[in-house]
Amino acid sequence: MNSVVLLSGGLDSAVNLAYAQTEGDVRLALTINYGQRAARREIEAAGKLAEYYKIPFQVIELPWLAEITKTALVNQDRQLPEPAAQDLDMGDLATKNAAAVWVPNRNGLFVNIAACFAETLNCELVITGFNREEAVTFADNTPEFSAAATAAMFYSTANKVKVLSYTGRLDKKEIVALGVRLGLPWELIWSCYHGSTQMCGKCESCLRLMRAFRKQNIDLPLSLFETNSGGK
Repeated sequence: MNSVVLLSGGLDSAVNLAYAQTEGDVRLALTINYGQRAARREIEAAGKLAEYYKIPFQVIELPWLAEITKTALVNQDRQLPEPAAQDLDMGDLATKNAAAVWVPNRNGLFVNIAACFAETLNCELVITGFNREEAVTFADNTPEFSAAATAAMFYSTANKVKVLSYTGRLDKKEIVALGVRLGLPWELIWSCYHGSTQMCGKCESCLRLMRAFRKQNIDLPLSLFETNSGGK
């Protein structure tokens, strides 16, 4: 089936892009710049992935979204959570950390933007990088969210676009395994909340990535990480 892929350049969206290539024609990869700290690196990573897979690539600028949120993902005056690796799935702490990086209706907005392009390009699917692991604290990562968005698009798109994530029911370890099977070029991804030269190895996004690779007994490219992060 034809699709538009929402591509941040991170683990989940990169694997979904690679998988979508095996399922049909990916007609566009979209990256959203909403003022996030890692915007420049995400755009760079997504662009390289799109080039690698020979897919048209476009960046959508949403400066107003940064203006209406105080999330630590955007506001550099706020501290990004740096949980201990063993605390990533600790109930109340995980919920608190998720709240610190919440952006108002972000995924709801993103899938609708992508649906506009999907309808125009005669694509049946909007592909997202959701996963079971983060769905515990982010309701807009769940299969229920995808189903609800699809139900709304039955009315809002002429060709009844569907929202789908090939990794929606997988955890990060399983997503890494899928990426390995698909031959994903890991050196091209960016899975850090910060936008430095290398990934920090300390934020929640980095820690989840590192844990997933460790569980699969696979080494991440050392060039991705700051030398003092321990990101192996």
